[in-house]
Amino acid sequence: MALVVVPVRYPLTKHSRRTLERAIEVARERDAALTVLHVDLYQNGKKVTRIDLKTAVERTLGSLENARYVVRTGFLVEESILEEVAAEEADVVVIGSQQASRLRRIFRRFTDNPDIERYLRTHLDCEVIRVESARA
Repeated sequence: MALVVVPVRYPLTKHSRRTLERAIEVARERDAALTVLHVDLYQNGKKVTRIDLKTAVERTLGSLENARYVVRTGFLVEESILEEVAAEEADVVVIGSQQASRLRRIFRRFTDNPDIERYLRTHLDCEVIRVESARA
C-alpha cells in the first residue's frame, strides 16, 4: 500500500489543517495509508504525545481511515521529516507553504538560506507536494 506523510504543527494551525486536508485527498486518490507527523524540537522543550496529535486531528477532521500518528523529537524539522520518510519508505510528502517558510527560517540559522522545498526534493526519493496557504 502506498504511503503519504504529512508534517503538521501542534496545536494545529489553519495552515496545518489545509495541508492535512490536501494530504487526506491525496491518500484517498491513491488508496494510500496516511502518516500524520509532528516534530517536537528539543530546543522548544515541549512534549506532544501521539494521543495529543490524534485527538487534535480527529477533533478537527473526524476519524481517519488508514492513518497513523507519529511524534518525532529532533533539532531540525527537515531532518526529522527525512528520517520518517526514509524509515517508512513513503511515496508522497505533503508539505504546507507555511511549513516550508518556517523550515527555511530554521535552516537559515545554519546555512546560507537554502530553498527548503528544493532541499526536500533533493534528499527524498518520493514525490513532494506543496500546499499553498489560503489567501485572505
